Amino acid sequence: MDLIEKMNALNEGTMMETLGIEYLEIREGYVYARMFVKKELSQPYGMLHGGASMALAESIGGVGSAYYCDPKEYVIRGMQMSANHVKAAKVGTYVYATATIIHKGRQTHVWNIDIKNEDDDLVSSCRLTNFVFKL
Repeated sequence: MDLIEKMNALNEGTMMETLGIEYLEIREGYVYARMFVKKELSQPYGMLHGGASMALAESIGGVGSAYYCDPKEYVIRGMQMSANHVKAAKVGTYVYATATIIHKGRQTHVWNIDIKNEDDDLVSSCRLTNFVFKL
């Protein structure tokens, strides 16, 4: 089983499975994933809920930090998250999220996560700080 298959399998029974997050590419400093905008992830007007966007962003940023750390020695925890939601994504479409690391310290990682719609328009731009601590 390759890394992508392992990470997608780890989603089973988690919030990531509920959201429908599918990892497409994972490498050092980079994670790319998609999520289908189903009705359960929308706000009342049929558009992707900003909270679902933030959950997608935090999920892939966490995976990105975990890539750097031995899970037997370190734990990753989200510390701070911010987002700017700039365009709607409609129910029945996919959104694609790209996480890139912008700071890799011993105890903190900072990620920029951009979420785009199927037309490659920016939907949300997020910033995530993860705390990395030794067990």
